[in-house]
Amino acid sequence: MRLHEKLAAGFALAMLSATTLAVNAQTKPVPQLGKNSIKEVIAAMTLQEKCTLLVGAGKAPRPKQAAGLKAGMSNGYVAPPPMIGKTEVKVDGAAGNTNAIPRLGIPAMVLSDGPAGVRISPHRKGDSTHTYYATAFPVGTLLASTWDPKVVESVGRAFGNEVKEYGIDILLAPGVNIHRNPLNGRNFEYYSEDPLIAGKMAAALINGVQSNGVGTSIKHFAANNQETDRNFVNSQISQRALRELYLKNFRIAITESNPWTVMSSYNRLNGAYTAERHDLITTVLRDEWKFKGFVMTDWGGGYSDVAEENAGNDLIMPGRPDQIEDLMNAVQHDSLSMNILDENVAHILNIILKSPSFKKYAYSNKPDLKAHAEVSRKAATEGMILLKNDAQTLPIAKNVKSIAAFGNASYFTIAGGTGSGDVNKAYVISVAQGLSKASYITDPVLEATYTSFVKDTTAKLWVTARKEHHWPGPVPEMMVNEDKIADEAEHADLALITIGRNAGEGSDRDLATNYTLTPNEQQQIKKIADSFHAKGKKVVIVLNIGGVIDMNGWKDNADAILLAWQPGEEAGNAIADILSGKVDPSGKLATTFPAKYEDVPSAKNFPGEPANKPEHVVYQEGIYVGYRYYDTYKVKPMYEFGYGLSYTHFIISNLKLSSPVFIGALTATITVKNTGSVAGKEVVQVYISAPTKTIDKPAQELKAFGKTRLLQPGESQNLTFKINAADLASFHTDKSEWITDAGNYILKAGASSRDIRQTANFSVSKTIMVEKDHNVLKPEVAIDEYKGK
Repeated sequence: MRLHEKLAAGFALAMLSATTLAVNAQTKPVPQLGKNSIKEVIAAMTLQEKCTLLVGAGKAPRPKQAAGLKAGMSNGYVAPPPMIGKTEVKVDGAAGNTNAIPRLGIPAMVLSDGPAGVRISPHRKGDSTHTYYATAFPVGTLLASTWDPKVVESVGRAFGNEVKEYGIDILLAPGVNIHRNPLNGRNFEYYSEDPLIAGKMAAALINGVQSNGVGTSIKHFAANNQETDRNFVNSQISQRALRELYLKNFRIAITESNPWTVMSSYNRLNGAYTAERHDLITTVLRDEWKFKGFVMTDWGGGYSDVAEENAGNDLIMPGRPDQIEDLMNAVQHDSLSMNILDENVAHILNIILKSPSFKKYAYSNKPDLKAHAEVSRKAATEGMILLKNDAQTLPIAKNVKSIAAFGNASYFTIAGGTGSGDVNKAYVISVAQGLSKASYITDPVLEATYTSFVKDTTAKLWVTARKEHHWPGPVPEMMVNEDKIADEAEHADLALITIGRNAGEGSDRDLATNYTLTPNEQQQIKKIADSFHAKGKKVVIVLNIGGVIDMNGWKDNADAILLAWQPGEEAGNAIADILSGKVDPSGKLATTFPAKYEDVPSAKNFPGEPANKPEHVVYQEGIYVGYRYYDTYKVKPMYEFGYGLSYTHFIISNLKLSSPVFIGALTATITVKNTGSVAGKEVVQVYISAPTKTIDKPAQELKAFGKTRLLQPGESQNLTFKINAADLASFHTDKSEWITDAGNYILKAGASSRDIRQTANFSVSKTIMVEKDHNVLKPEVAIDEYKGK
């Protein structure tokens, strides 16, 4: 019997069973979700209904085994270019749906992508009178740069309203993976190289979104730190590095926000696919962290549907009819127990009970996009970082009226990254538009030249791409002729150069052309700078980028540099707010800018071996990622973790500890005073240096942070930080224990990891065993890790 015949027969049997139950309904009503207990509903479900609920509603046929794959590797369901989920059921353009079981009152749920905004289709078949645009909010790197969970939560509240009003139940966000290497194509979605920042920001977004009565899916669990061969690559990581970095971010977020769901990642982790690791999905996530929601695969992730269900990975997405049959066969042949099946079904039903679809919420398809645009704009200004400001070039002087805006991205400003992180927004305010709205004069001839170049080049790239069956590459930077540069230097009051870089799902960034500015770009920056400086005029560079870039060879040509990241649809307005001085820049780096790529601790181990198609990647740097490496090994970065300038000045003083001896907890208080001439906000970062007698440790680690309110000139604010034993603990692999060592500690408060303003000492009189964990997730090979200095 062929597959479709078997499925048809199975569904016919299910319908017959349903009919029989209906006949007997007069004596024994069929249990209904919400009216009967979940246990009663599960008891009434047929095997096929259970398996149907555990598999998404996708209709694709069973994929063929990809050629050349070794046994146990992913079946290649997600092939390049990456498969990004899309459905036309209920909400056009959503990523997928769960299956409904109407007989038992179980509705389908809608799942949508959207780390920076709801990703749905803006137009719908047969509906020419309405649009369904969503707000493009700032990307994750920018939100983390606010260092302000309240701002991120406000974004989440607006974001969640759009999720709800567009008929979606679960948002497939946020992404919380660590910035292990700056070439990761999806770093724009993620928050930081530090698990505390990443975890806190993710928790804030989740709390904001879920305050609307909709769900989130924190992803990608775990150690999904590259796009290159993401479906196959084996991340080889020590237990300590996992616990202290690559799991800790998830743990913080999950503990502080209770997301409805967790999405497992594509990659293998220490030999096995994450979606198939019982020790990860059940032992760590459910038993140790007490997670109560359900776990889903990434779209097409993993290899064995049965192994995923046995691991506790409840929902297989996007789902295929043959996967339902696979699970039924597994139960019938004792490779999947009914008890596990029932547990996984219960996990999903518990979440369905919370969903708008179950509650029959009458969504409007009309969220307040105007109000949400204002939220996006405000958040964008909070996360932009002033990297350089020689001779108070910024804010723009009052006598500056006209600005020569150079760079493709001045006119085609990048709101956010590509792939599942993209948003179908109604508009993007360009840098040039933002300047015009702020009453600066820009050159319409220069704008027309850039516009024509970008549009014509884009069209040509698409023609080539369609012929060769691939996505078009980026538009190269337009080269402005020297006469035009000289003319602009003669007539404009200031030069502004916007450098644009984009990346996204499915591939990592190219070191030579995406991470590094091309020779042509660098030469043009120098020509512009030389021409304007010769006239005694300033040059400002705006970085419209999703991740870290190399700044050698051109940084010194700029009088000021504003890191605007990818700030969402209100990009140009938010950038103008900072440049004009309407808003004081208060963002701080949540990821380090290295002096050169070779300084990155994972540089020689990214993206893995063999180089042409990596099968494994060794995390040799261990816990020494980002500032933990640069500060411990005394490597000077271009801009350190936590760095960011302001238009005003702050004094951080009066650090006080509640006790010189740690007894259960410790409180630190500090005073921040605005001693400058304009209102602004400051971020206080608390680092701790710990004793290293029993185990190597970074020179210092971020343990707390806080951002002031808007302080007027002369105004002060006290900030309070609480430190617990768990904050001081390191993971001892030999014992599978989190231990706070006895000895002397140094608490440091500052404006960056290398701008420490106050220090205080305290001691721990005796060793504290904070937590005993399971001895799981062991690497299958020995790793020669960095051990600090």
